[in-house]
Amino acid sequence: MKKKLGDKSDAFQWVAPQLVDYDNIKKGDMPGDVIQIHTGHIMKAEAVFPKLYQLVMDIQELHSNNKVVISVHGGSGVGKSEIGALLAYYFNDLGIGTYILSGDNYPYRIPKHNDQERLRIFRDKGLKGLVEQGAYNKERGEVLRKLQELNLDFDPNKVKVDPWLFIYHQEGRKGLEGYLGTVSEIDFEEINHIIAQFKNGKESILLKRMGREVTDLWYDKVDFSNIKIMVIEWTHGNNADLIGVDIPILLNSTPSETLEHRRLRNRDGGTDSPFTTLVLDIEQKLLFSQAPRAKIIVLKDGEIINYEQYRQIMLQEGLL
Repeated sequence: MKKKLGDKSDAFQWVAPQLVDYDNIKKGDMPGDVIQIHTGHIMKAEAVFPKLYQLVMDIQELHSNNKVVISVHGGSGVGKSEIGALLAYYFNDLGIGTYILSGDNYPYRIPKHNDQERLRIFRDKGLKGLVEQGAYNKERGEVLRKLQELNLDFDPNKVKVDPWLFIYHQEGRKGLEGYLGTVSEIDFEEINHIIAQFKNGKESILLKRMGREVTDLWYDKVDFSNIKIMVIEWTHGNNADLIGVDIPILLNSTPSETLEHRRLRNRDGGTDSPFTTLVLDIEQKLLFSQAPRAKIIVLKDGEIINYEQYRQIMLQEGLL
């Protein structure tokens, strides 16, 4: 028997829906996004859902309007979209209205322009670092320009040839760390306003849509009158600047696993470049720092662990 939100008459017994059309399951609201649900995604979602449901019921008791916000976060390409879609499907299957919001609609810049801004910041801060540390001269400037023209200035292997590039890389990384996942890159104010409207019971909300070209920006009015749960699928779903998330779910992956996921998905190309690897490493360290706030942490094999177990695994892998 299907149980509805708030039914605490006995322990929640859940059986996963059978004969699901995974190819046509409802996904998040990022235009043009494609999801491919595989066995691993289903395994993780089915492992998470009973615990998640109980957490939702516990939170629902504290709010008169029964509104709950869940975030599914983790490294790029780890399966946030797929698992977010599955969790939303399970709640909807129980008669609990659920909407999937993609955080990727809320950077200030479209993806290709944001990639350009990231590279601009890296190069600007790297060059300034060379100047400030007295490591810049005309000859090195010429070498750097040639490397930039070939998009090789961020390749760590070049440090072996020109050791002064270490300063350039170090300072460029610091610049990126001050941009990625911050209010400079992402319009947290807008997404926080959406969460507040949802929790305050607003029946229709205008939501941003971001495509891959400058002209692909618009808003859709979405009916929330029967929606009790918002699932946010987003790398930055556990960011301290994101306000109003009740249950952050961390899908853990190592940087190498994340890169492999991105290579298979390859939405924007260039997934295995040294610069992409640098960005993923910074994102991963952000996720590590945010992990203590996660209510559920899920490993690649679907095992659910607590923060101390997670910390020990990261230490053993040399990632903390």
